[in-house]
This record gives sequence, structure tokens and C-alpha cells, in this order.
Amino acid sequence: MSQGRPRRRNIPWTWIGAALAVVALFVAWHLLPIDDWVLALQRKVARMGVLGGVVFALVYVVAALLFVPGSVLTIAAGVVFGLGWGTLVVSVASTATAAAAFLIARHVARARVEKMARRHDRFGAIDRAIRAGGWKVVALLRLSPVVPFSLSNYLYGLTAVRFWPYLLASWATMLPGTLLYVSLGAAGRAAASAGKGEQRSRWEWALLAAGVVATVVVTVLLSRAARRELAKSHLQRKA
Repeated sequence: MSQGRPRRRNIPWTWIGAALAVVALFVAWHLLPIDDWVLALQRKVARMGVLGGVVFALVYVVAALLFVPGSVLTIAAGVVFGLGWGTLVVSVASTATAAAAFLIARHVARARVEKMARRHDRFGAIDRAIRAGGWKVVALLRLSPVVPFSLSNYLYGLTAVRFWPYLLASWATMLPGTLLYVSLGAAGRAAASAGKGEQRSRWEWALLAAGVVATVVVTVLLSRAARRELAKSHLQRKA
């Protein structure tokens, strides 16, 4: 990069997306009978047992492969299942999505994905960085995404990274973001329960708020650390 060229700031699309999703959820909750819908869905899922989680995971995979934003689906899992089960369901579903898109790009629709990659001006830099650093670069990109989740899954299939290291790195480094969005959904679920007359103590609300704040702080710190590491890699270097 030339010295006279101003440095471009990366727009934090992940955090902008999270904020917009929370605002949209808040507005919709007040304009639509979402609490009634969620309650009905929770009861239906409870009757289905484990099958409810399986069905949600399958819907998640199909939707994410079709470029539905993963943040919306993950928040929905927190609303429907709560923090613990929601995190488990989304972790399995997002990892399955990452695997399916990768294999589609590498073995089924490579020409079409390559055409899509040519429209993304950073893909060349991503490809070179992964060629040099392998799964470690994938892990950093998952923590501080340069491209959206659904698109990146396909693009990684065009790179030189091996499948199993890619999948394990993706699973581990997607967990902080999963916890963040699921906790937002779970907080919304708790608020809806309170609106329906279920009483919570001040300590329960304090613990819930502390958990959400701690998750946000940890995710932000990990994202910043990943950005610093990426700044040292080939991804930030211009040819």
C-alpha cells in the first residue's frame, strides 16, 4: 500500500446487522402480536421434543444456503429455545451449513460460485491469505468476518483449505457470535415471559443482563484481536 494513500476503515457490518436486528425485533414486538406467536411456537416445539430442534436446524440450513441472514435465524433460535438449547441447535445447524456450502462450491456448482466470487473484490486477497495460512486464516475471518456468513461458506470451498480443518475451525470460531445472537433472542424471550405474568426476581434480571453484556464484550474483544491478526496477514496486503 502506498504511503500517500488513505487507509480505508472497515465498516463493522456484523455489529450494524446485530443492532438493526434488535431494533427490528423491538419494533415488530410492539406492532405485531409476536409474543402470542412465539408462545404458540414454543408450545408446539415443546410438544415435538427433540424433533422440534431437528426441524428448526433443517430450516436454518436451507435458509442460510439461500442467503437468509444467519443473525436473524440465530436470534429466532434464542427466542424459541432459550440460551442453552438455542446455542446447541444453532451450533449444529451453522456448522452443517458451512459444510454443505463448502462441498457444493468445491464439487457441485464450482463454476457458478467462481462467477459469484469474481464479483467480490476481496476474494483474491482471501484466497491468497488462506493459501498461506490455511485454517488459521479461516478462523480469524470467522471471528471478524470480511464477507457475510452465507456467502463466505461458498467462497471457502474455492480456496485451498482442507475440509476437516476448515470445518473444525469454523465450528469453534462461530461459537462466540452464536452465543451473542442467541443470548439476544433469549433476552427477548424472557421479556415476553415477564409480559405474560411470569415473575422474575431482580437478581435473575441482573444475571440475564450481565450475561448478555459479557457475551457482547467478549465477542467484541475477539473480533478486534482477529482484525489485528488479519492486519499482519496477506489479506491486508496489496499486490
